Amino acid sequence: MGKKLTANYIYNLAYQIINLIFPLITTPYVSRILGADGIGVYSYTISIVTYFVLFGSLGISLYGQRQIAFLQTKPKRRTRVLFETLLLKGFTLAIAIGLFVWLFAFKGEYARYYRILLLYIVANILDISYFFQGMEEFKMIVKRNFVVKLLSIACTFIFVKTENDISNYLLIYALSTLLGNLSLWLWLPKFVAKPDLNEFNVFRHVRPALALFIPQIAVQIYTVLDKVMLGSLLTDKAEVAYYEQSHKIVIIILTVVTSLGTVMMPNIAHKFANKLMDEIKEDIYKSFRFIYLLAFPMMFGIVSIAKDLIPLFLGDGYEASITVLYVISPIVLFIGMSTVSGVQYLLPTLRQTQYTISVSAGAATNLILNFILIPHFKSAGAALATICAELIVTSLQFVFIRKDFSIVKIIFSSAKYLISGLVMTGCIFLANTLLLASAIPFVRIAVDLIIGGIVYFVMLFVLKDDLLKGFIKGLRDRNAEV
Repeated sequence: MGKKLTANYIYNLAYQIINLIFPLITTPYVSRILGADGIGVYSYTISIVTYFVLFGSLGISLYGQRQIAFLQTKPKRRTRVLFETLLLKGFTLAIAIGLFVWLFAFKGEYARYYRILLLYIVANILDISYFFQGMEEFKMIVKRNFVVKLLSIACTFIFVKTENDISNYLLIYALSTLLGNLSLWLWLPKFVAKPDLNEFNVFRHVRPALALFIPQIAVQIYTVLDKVMLGSLLTDKAEVAYYEQSHKIVIIILTVVTSLGTVMMPNIAHKFANKLMDEIKEDIYKSFRFIYLLAFPMMFGIVSIAKDLIPLFLGDGYEASITVLYVISPIVLFIGMSTVSGVQYLLPTLRQTQYTISVSAGAATNLILNFILIPHFKSAGAALATICAELIVTSLQFVFIRKDFSIVKIIFSSAKYLISGLVMTGCIFLANTLLLASAIPFVRIAVDLIIGGIVYFVMLFVLKDDLLKGFIKGLRDRNAEV
């Protein structure tokens, strides 16, 4: 990766990690205060409002990010695209707000929570983060998030004190989103020209945005619908919490693995607009290896420490989340791979039809398997359905890119990382069995992580991995310059 791309990856990784600091720091506290039932209600109501934001946004943010990337060097045209897409998103989200109020805000046992979450939908009208992502200016997004998330964490500890404070927790969630989105507008004047309202043609974006909206719906089906179906098919809302909290842990790991995709998407779109196909192919091969480098140790590592992590992180009453975490852990690898083939390659090269087919097939798989598995296996069944869906998505995307890339080369480039991950897991198991059986959970987790990290990178060094060698060479060159 070039220096700018590397810096953007670090910034985007920091952005995603900051996004997850809120649940990472507050989850152990809130899980204990609200309990499994309270967390279940919180997750269920947010999953409902997420659908209205999704349908109201019509894929405009993802489409806008790509279009801004195409027009990075053309200030007047990118300014026009920004304000046209904002107006279109405001119109469609206003319709979503009307439907949401009619259906949920004044009836049902959760009506008061849905009224609070209206603020979250409004906040999404003002979201311009896709503009800065398209411009590859991730530094701006990190700056806004850092302060906002710190305030969110502080407010959670101050205002969430009892199991009846679900409303406060939802309000903090909505207000932090609103404040974060508003803050980005402070930096916007530096990047836009004076808009000419006479040239605006808002509705020219409807058809191409809809083309990206369909796959987003499909993706949401197997990322949000799991929680909706758990809450709808089962009377025990605690099952939603078991799934939600395990999924949240995996998402924290996925953030590190998939952050490269967010950075690479506008970068590859820009290269595609300039017909630099050889550079794109080289970047994609490197991206797969980078995903393997991170995904295998994280996937095996989370399985190795799950029995200690869940009770320590979530407290009593979440034992079922251990099984869910075992089942769902492979999505770290599958989503990492499909991020490269789909988000990094198919979308920026205008092959969204193939991307749509793949995620729609995954969504259909997830929907069918949820109906079959949830009644019998509850939260673990939802996790298994998600794994099957992600495997279908990745497999289909590999079929679509097979003429552009060697699939055999992509798969076999994972060998060193798979071997190193398995050896790492074996060493952690031996350490837990022979040395750490009587240690307290926190100590056991800390030692496991240290042992796992050392073994994994020593194995890669022994296997002469090129990525690790390149990283070591980069450090040596930097030290030599100093």
